Amino acid sequence: MTELATTEVLRPHAEVEYAGELQALKAADDKPRPPAWQLSPSAVVTYLLGGKAGDTEISPKYVGPRRLVEVAVATLATDRALLLLGVPGTAKTWVSEHLAAAISGDSTLLVQGTAGTAEEAIRYGWNYAQLIAQGPSEAALVPSPVQRAMAEAKIARIEELTRMPSDVQDALITILSEKALPIAELATEVQARKGFNVIATANDRDKGVNELSSALRRRFNTVVLPLPESADDEVEIVARRVAQLGSALELPQPDDALDEIRRVVTIFRELRSGRTEDGRTAVKSPSATLSTAEAISVVTGGLALAAHFGDGVLRPTDVAGGILGAVVKDPSADRVVWSEYLETVVRERDDWAPFYRACREISG
Repeated sequence: MTELATTEVLRPHAEVEYAGELQALKAADDKPRPPAWQLSPSAVVTYLLGGKAGDTEISPKYVGPRRLVEVAVATLATDRALLLLGVPGTAKTWVSEHLAAAISGDSTLLVQGTAGTAEEAIRYGWNYAQLIAQGPSEAALVPSPVQRAMAEAKIARIEELTRMPSDVQDALITILSEKALPIAELATEVQARKGFNVIATANDRDKGVNELSSALRRRFNTVVLPLPESADDEVEIVARRVAQLGSALELPQPDDALDEIRRVVTIFRELRSGRTEDGRTAVKSPSATLSTAEAISVVTGGLALAAHFGDGVLRPTDVAGGILGAVVKDPSADRVVWSEYLETVVRERDDWAPFYRACREISG
Protein backbone atom coordinates (compact mmCIF):
# COMPACT_ATOMS: atom_id res chain seq x y z
CA MET A 1 0.00 0.00 0.00
CA THR A 2 1.33 3.44 -0.94
CA GLU A 3 1.98 5.64 2.10
CA LEU A 4 0.23 8.99 1.85
CA ALA A 5 1.92 12.26 2.70
CA THR A 6 0.60 13.86 5.90
CA THR A 7 -0.89 16.73 3.90
CA GLU A 8 -2.99 14.24 1.88
CA VAL A 9 -4.50 12.55 4.94
CA LEU A 10 -7.85 13.88 6.09
CA ARG A 11 -7.09 13.31 9.77
CA PRO A 12 -3.51 12.35 10.67
CA HIS A 13 -2.98 10.43 13.89
CA ALA A 14 -1.95 12.61 16.81
CA GLU A 15 1.62 11.29 16.87
CA VAL A 16 1.99 12.29 13.22
CA GLU A 17 0.22 15.64 13.28
CA TYR A 18 2.05 16.80 16.42
CA ALA A 19 5.35 15.02 15.81
CA GLY A 20 7.31 18.26 16.07
CA GLU A 21 5.86 19.10 19.48
CA LEU A 22 6.42 15.57 20.76
CA GLN A 23 10.03 15.62 19.56
CA ALA A 24 10.65 19.00 21.22
CA LEU A 25 9.18 17.76 24.49
CA LYS A 26 11.29 14.61 24.32
CA ALA A 27 14.48 16.62 23.73
CA ALA A 28 13.75 19.01 26.62
CA ASP A 29 12.45 16.35 29.01
CA ASP A 30 14.89 15.66 31.85
CA LYS A 31 12.47 14.09 34.33
CA PRO A 32 12.15 10.37 35.11
CA ARG A 33 10.07 8.33 32.67
CA PRO A 34 8.15 5.17 33.54
CA PRO A 35 9.27 2.05 31.64
CA ALA A 36 8.66 2.27 27.87
CA TRP A 37 7.21 5.81 28.08
CA GLN A 38 8.29 8.28 25.41
CA LEU A 39 7.90 11.22 27.81
CA SER A 40 7.83 11.81 31.55
CA PRO A 41 4.39 12.22 33.16
CA SER A 42 5.08 15.95 33.56
CA ALA A 43 5.86 16.33 29.85
CA VAL A 44 2.71 14.37 28.92
CA VAL A 45 0.64 16.88 30.91
CA THR A 46 2.40 19.76 29.14
CA TYR A 47 1.62 18.13 25.78
CA LEU A 48 -2.08 17.88 26.70
CA LEU A 49 -2.52 21.30 28.29
CA GLY A 50 0.05 23.35 26.38
CA GLY A 51 3.20 25.20 27.40
CA LYS A 52 6.82 25.46 26.26
CA ALA A 53 9.50 22.91 25.42
CA GLY A 54 12.71 24.83 24.89
CA ASP A 55 11.89 27.34 22.14
CA THR A 56 8.92 25.34 20.88
CA GLU A 57 5.39 26.40 21.74
CA ILE A 58 3.22 23.43 22.71
CA SER A 59 -0.40 23.94 21.70
CA PRO A 60 -3.10 22.92 24.19
CA LYS A 61 -4.98 19.80 23.11
CA TYR A 62 -7.44 19.89 26.01
CA VAL A 63 -8.93 22.81 27.92
CA GLY A 64 -10.00 21.73 31.38
CA PRO A 65 -8.89 21.23 34.99
CA ARG A 66 -5.18 20.51 35.21
CA ARG A 67 -5.64 18.22 38.17
CA LEU A 68 -7.91 15.89 36.18
CA VAL A 69 -5.23 15.49 33.53
CA GLU A 70 -2.56 14.90 36.18
CA VAL A 71 -4.71 12.21 37.82
CA ALA A 72 -5.27 10.53 34.44
CA VAL A 73 -1.55 10.52 33.61
CA ALA A 74 -0.56 9.35 37.09
CA THR A 75 -3.03 6.47 36.79
CA LEU A 76 -1.37 5.26 33.60
CA ALA A 77 2.00 5.29 35.37
CA THR A 78 0.63 2.65 37.79
CA ASP A 79 -0.84 -0.78 37.11
CA ARG A 80 -4.37 0.62 37.08
CA ALA A 81 -6.27 1.09 33.82
CA LEU A 82 -7.91 4.44 33.09
CA LEU A 83 -11.61 4.96 32.38
CA LEU A 84 -12.52 8.36 30.92
CA LEU A 85 -16.18 8.93 31.70
CA GLY A 86 -18.47 11.78 30.68
CA VAL A 87 -21.48 12.81 28.65
CA PRO A 88 -21.07 12.65 24.86
CA GLY A 89 -18.86 15.34 23.38
CA THR A 90 -16.57 15.97 26.36
CA ALA A 91 -13.37 15.09 24.42
CA LYS A 92 -12.94 11.60 25.88
CA THR A 93 -11.75 10.10 22.59
CA TRP A 94 -9.60 13.15 21.87
CA VAL A 95 -7.87 12.94 25.27
CA SER A 96 -7.46 9.17 24.94
CA GLU A 97 -5.76 9.52 21.56
CA HIS A 98 -3.37 12.22 22.71
CA LEU A 99 -2.46 10.37 25.91
CA ALA A 100 -1.57 7.27 23.89
CA ALA A 101 0.40 9.35 21.37
CA ALA A 102 2.41 11.11 24.08
CA ILE A 103 3.07 8.00 26.17
CA SER A 104 3.57 5.29 23.54
CA GLY A 105 4.13 7.26 20.36
CA ASP A 106 1.30 5.17 18.89
CA SER A 107 -2.42 5.92 19.22
CA THR A 108 -3.59 3.30 16.71
CA LEU A 109 -3.98 0.25 18.99
CA LEU A 110 -7.71 0.84 19.13
CA VAL A 111 -10.80 -1.27 19.77
CA GLN A 112 -14.08 0.44 18.85
CA GLY A 113 -16.90 -0.74 21.06
CA THR A 114 -20.29 -1.44 19.46
CA ALA A 115 -23.21 -3.75 20.16
CA GLY A 116 -21.62 -6.15 17.67
CA THR A 117 -18.07 -6.14 19.07
CA ALA A 118 -16.93 -9.72 19.61
CA GLU A 119 -14.60 -11.09 22.28
CA GLU A 120 -11.91 -11.60 19.61
CA ALA A 121 -11.53 -7.81 19.39
CA ILE A 122 -10.29 -7.83 23.00
CA ARG A 123 -8.42 -11.15 23.09
CA TYR A 124 -7.34 -12.66 19.74
CA GLY A 125 -8.77 -14.22 16.62
CA TRP A 126 -7.71 -16.73 13.99
CA ASN A 127 -6.82 -16.79 10.33
CA TYR A 128 -9.32 -19.52 9.52
CA ALA A 129 -7.66 -20.58 6.26
CA GLN A 130 -4.44 -21.36 8.15
CA LEU A 131 -6.34 -22.75 11.12
CA ILE A 132 -8.13 -25.30 8.92
CA ALA A 133 -5.00 -26.17 6.96
CA GLN A 134 -2.51 -26.40 9.83
CA GLY A 135 -4.48 -26.34 13.06
CA PRO A 136 -3.87 -23.88 15.91
CA SER A 137 -0.47 -22.23 15.60
CA GLU A 138 1.18 -18.91 16.18
CA ALA A 139 1.08 -18.29 12.43
CA ALA A 140 -2.71 -18.71 12.43
CA LEU A 141 -3.20 -16.41 15.44
CA VAL A 142 -4.50 -12.89 14.73
CA PRO A 143 -3.58 -10.65 17.67
CA SER A 144 -6.05 -8.03 18.86
CA PRO A 145 -4.91 -4.42 19.44
CA VAL A 146 -4.91 -5.20 23.16
CA GLN A 147 -2.65 -8.24 22.70
CA ARG A 148 -0.30 -6.19 20.54
CA ALA A 149 -0.15 -3.46 23.17
CA MET A 150 0.72 -6.05 25.81
CA ALA A 151 3.54 -7.46 23.68
CA GLU A 152 4.86 -4.06 22.57
CA ALA A 153 4.59 -2.27 25.97
CA LYS A 154 2.13 0.31 24.67
CA ILE A 155 -1.23 1.86 25.50
CA ALA A 156 -4.34 0.11 24.16
CA ARG A 157 -7.43 2.26 23.60
CA ILE A 158 -10.98 0.96 23.98
CA GLU A 159 -13.64 3.37 22.78
CA GLU A 160 -17.25 3.24 23.97
CA LEU A 161 -16.62 0.39 26.40
CA THR A 162 -20.21 0.42 27.65
CA ARG A 163 -21.55 -0.22 24.14
CA MET A 164 -19.96 -3.66 24.14
CA PRO A 165 -21.98 -6.63 25.40
CA SER A 166 -21.29 -7.35 29.05
CA ASP A 167 -19.62 -10.72 28.38
CA VAL A 168 -17.20 -9.04 25.96
CA GLN A 169 -16.41 -6.32 28.49
CA ASP A 170 -15.54 -8.96 31.06
CA ALA A 171 -12.88 -10.42 28.76
CA LEU A 172 -10.77 -7.53 30.07
CA ILE A 173 -10.87 -8.69 33.69
CA THR A 174 -8.06 -11.24 33.41
CA ILE A 175 -5.96 -8.92 31.27
CA LEU A 176 -6.26 -6.04 33.74
CA SER A 177 -5.85 -8.10 36.91
CA GLU A 178 -3.27 -10.71 35.84
CA LYS A 179 -1.55 -8.64 33.12
CA ALA A 180 -1.64 -11.77 31.01
CA LEU A 181 -3.74 -13.13 28.16
CA PRO A 182 -4.09 -16.93 28.16
CA ILE A 183 -4.17 -18.63 24.75
CA ALA A 184 -5.67 -21.99 25.66
CA GLU A 185 -5.46 -23.40 22.11
CA LEU A 186 -1.65 -23.04 22.17
CA ALA A 187 -1.23 -23.85 25.88
CA THR A 188 0.56 -20.54 26.36
CA GLU A 189 -0.07 -16.94 27.33
CA VAL A 190 0.99 -13.43 26.43
CA GLN A 191 2.40 -11.53 29.40
CA ALA A 192 2.21 -7.76 29.37
CA ARG A 193 5.51 -5.92 29.22
CA LYS A 194 6.16 -2.94 31.47
CA GLY A 195 4.58 0.10 29.82
CA PHE A 196 1.34 -1.64 28.86
CA ASN A 197 -1.92 -0.13 30.00
CA VAL A 198 -5.47 0.48 28.85
CA ILE A 199 -7.45 3.68 28.35
CA ALA A 200 -11.19 3.11 27.98
CA THR A 201 -13.89 5.70 27.30
CA ALA A 202 -17.56 5.43 28.19
CA ASN A 203 -20.72 7.41 28.70
CA ASP A 204 -23.95 6.47 30.43
CA ARG A 205 -26.11 9.17 28.85
CA ASP A 206 -26.91 7.51 25.52
CA LYS A 207 -29.39 4.73 24.96
CA GLY A 208 -28.09 1.25 24.25
CA VAL A 209 -25.31 1.13 26.83
CA ASN A 210 -24.36 -1.84 29.04
CA GLU A 211 -23.33 -1.10 32.59
CA LEU A 212 -19.87 -2.25 33.63
CA SER A 213 -19.80 -5.12 36.10
CA SER A 214 -18.49 -4.29 39.57
CA ALA A 215 -15.55 -6.63 38.98
CA LEU A 216 -14.50 -4.76 35.84
CA ARG A 217 -15.13 -1.29 37.26
CA ARG A 218 -12.79 -2.09 40.16
CA ARG A 219 -9.95 -2.59 37.65
CA PHE A 220 -10.20 1.01 36.48
CA ASN A 221 -9.47 4.39 37.96
CA THR A 222 -12.25 6.65 36.70
CA VAL A 223 -11.74 10.26 35.63
CA VAL A 224 -14.91 12.17 34.75
CA LEU A 225 -14.34 14.76 32.03
CA PRO A 226 -16.73 17.70 32.52
CA LEU A 227 -18.26 20.04 30.01
CA PRO A 228 -16.26 23.29 29.65
CA GLU A 229 -16.66 25.38 32.80
CA SER A 230 -17.06 28.78 31.15
CA ALA A 231 -18.37 30.10 27.86
CA ASP A 232 -14.94 31.57 27.09
CA ASP A 233 -13.32 28.15 27.53
CA GLU A 234 -15.85 26.55 25.22
CA VAL A 235 -15.47 29.28 22.60
CA GLU A 236 -11.70 28.76 22.70
CA ILE A 237 -12.08 24.98 22.24
CA VAL A 238 -14.52 25.35 19.36
CA ALA A 239 -12.46 28.04 17.61
CA ARG A 240 -9.26 25.99 17.81
CA ARG A 241 -10.81 22.75 16.56
CA VAL A 242 -12.74 24.52 13.79
CA ALA A 243 -9.48 26.10 12.61
CA GLN A 244 -7.75 22.70 12.62
CA LEU A 245 -10.61 20.98 10.79
CA GLY A 246 -10.96 23.87 8.34
CA SER A 247 -7.27 23.62 7.53
CA ALA A 248 -7.50 19.85 6.96
CA LEU A 249 -10.54 20.36 4.71
CA GLU A 250 -8.83 23.28 2.96
CA LEU A 251 -11.66 25.66 3.85
CA PRO A 252 -10.94 29.41 3.98
CA GLN A 253 -10.47 30.76 7.48
CA PRO A 254 -12.70 33.83 7.92
CA ASP A 255 -11.35 36.52 10.23
CA ASP A 256 -14.72 37.27 11.82
CA ALA A 257 -15.98 33.75 12.61
CA LEU A 258 -15.67 34.34 16.35
CA ASP A 259 -19.04 36.13 16.58
CA GLU A 260 -20.90 33.16 15.13
CA ILE A 261 -18.87 30.69 17.21
CA ARG A 262 -19.82 32.59 20.35
CA ARG A 263 -23.47 32.62 19.28
CA VAL A 264 -23.51 28.84 18.72
CA VAL A 265 -21.79 28.22 22.07
CA THR A 266 -24.21 30.58 23.87
CA ILE A 267 -27.25 28.79 22.42
CA PHE A 268 -25.90 25.36 23.31
CA ARG A 269 -24.98 26.37 26.86
CA GLU A 270 -28.34 28.04 27.50
CA LEU A 271 -30.33 25.07 26.21
CA ARG A 272 -28.12 22.63 28.14
CA SER A 273 -28.46 24.50 31.42
CA GLY A 274 -32.13 25.47 31.04
CA ARG A 275 -31.44 29.12 31.72
CA THR A 276 -30.21 32.13 29.74
CA GLU A 277 -26.69 33.45 30.19
CA ASP A 278 -27.84 36.32 32.42
CA GLY A 279 -29.86 33.95 34.58
CA ARG A 280 -33.11 35.87 34.08
CA THR A 281 -35.06 33.50 31.85
CA ALA A 282 -35.73 29.80 32.28
CA VAL A 283 -35.82 27.78 29.06
CA LYS A 284 -36.67 24.17 28.30
CA SER A 285 -33.86 21.76 27.44
CA PRO A 286 -34.10 19.49 24.39
CA SER A 287 -33.37 15.77 24.37
CA ALA A 288 -30.08 16.37 22.52
CA THR A 289 -26.78 16.56 24.41
CA LEU A 290 -25.64 19.75 22.62
CA SER A 291 -22.01 18.99 23.33
CA THR A 292 -18.92 20.96 22.44
CA ALA A 293 -18.23 18.40 19.71
CA GLU A 294 -21.61 19.17 18.15
CA ALA A 295 -20.88 22.91 18.29
CA ILE A 296 -17.64 22.25 16.40
CA SER A 297 -19.59 20.30 13.79
CA VAL A 298 -22.18 23.07 13.38
CA VAL A 299 -19.53 25.77 12.86
CA THR A 300 -17.45 23.60 10.49
CA GLY A 301 -20.57 22.89 8.44
CA GLY A 302 -21.27 26.62 8.39
CA LEU A 303 -17.78 27.32 7.09
CA ALA A 304 -18.32 24.83 4.27
CA LEU A 305 -21.59 26.57 3.34
CA ALA A 306 -19.93 29.98 3.42
CA ALA A 307 -17.01 28.77 1.32
CA HIS A 308 -18.94 26.92 -1.37
CA PHE A 309 -22.31 28.71 -1.48
CA GLY A 310 -21.52 32.15 -0.09
CA ASP A 311 -18.81 34.78 -0.08
CA GLY A 312 -16.53 33.02 2.43
CA VAL A 313 -17.81 35.09 5.37
CA LEU A 314 -19.47 33.04 8.12
CA ARG A 315 -22.96 34.48 8.62
CA PRO A 316 -26.05 33.57 10.74
CA THR A 317 -27.65 31.89 7.71
CA ASP A 318 -24.69 29.49 7.54
CA VAL A 319 -25.07 28.14 11.08
CA ALA A 320 -28.87 28.29 11.48
CA GLY A 321 -29.52 24.97 9.73
CA GLY A 322 -26.78 23.17 11.65
CA ILE A 323 -28.13 24.44 14.98
CA LEU A 324 -31.65 23.32 14.07
CA GLY A 325 -30.35 19.86 13.21
CA ALA A 326 -28.36 19.64 16.45
CA VAL A 327 -31.24 20.75 18.68
CA VAL A 328 -34.21 19.01 17.10
CA LYS A 329 -33.52 15.28 17.48
CA ASP A 330 -37.08 14.48 18.52
CA PRO A 331 -39.24 16.05 15.78
CA SER A 332 -42.20 16.69 18.07
CA ALA A 333 -40.92 17.58 21.55
CA ASP A 334 -37.63 19.21 20.54
CA ARG A 335 -39.27 21.36 17.86
CA VAL A 336 -41.51 22.89 20.53
CA VAL A 337 -38.47 23.56 22.75
CA TRP A 338 -36.61 25.23 19.87
CA SER A 339 -39.61 27.32 18.82
CA GLU A 340 -40.12 28.60 22.37
CA TYR A 341 -36.43 29.44 22.68
CA LEU A 342 -36.51 31.36 19.41
CA GLU A 343 -39.53 33.45 20.46
CA THR A 344 -38.66 34.08 24.10
CA VAL A 345 -34.88 34.49 23.89
CA VAL A 346 -33.50 34.93 20.38
CA ARG A 347 -36.24 37.31 19.20
CA GLU A 348 -35.63 39.64 22.16
CA ARG A 349 -31.94 40.14 21.38
CA ASP A 350 -31.71 43.07 18.99
CA ASP A 351 -28.26 42.19 17.71
CA TRP A 352 -29.47 38.64 16.94
CA ALA A 353 -32.17 39.79 14.48
CA PRO A 354 -30.42 38.37 11.36
CA PHE A 355 -30.02 35.05 13.15
CA TYR A 356 -33.66 35.03 14.22
CA ARG A 357 -34.80 35.65 10.64
CA ALA A 358 -32.51 32.87 9.33
CA CYS A 359 -33.90 30.43 11.88
CA ARG A 360 -37.52 31.31 11.13
CA GLU A 361 -36.87 30.91 7.43
CA ILE A 362 -35.23 27.51 7.75
CA SER A 363 -37.75 26.28 10.35
CA GLY A 364 -40.61 27.01 7.97
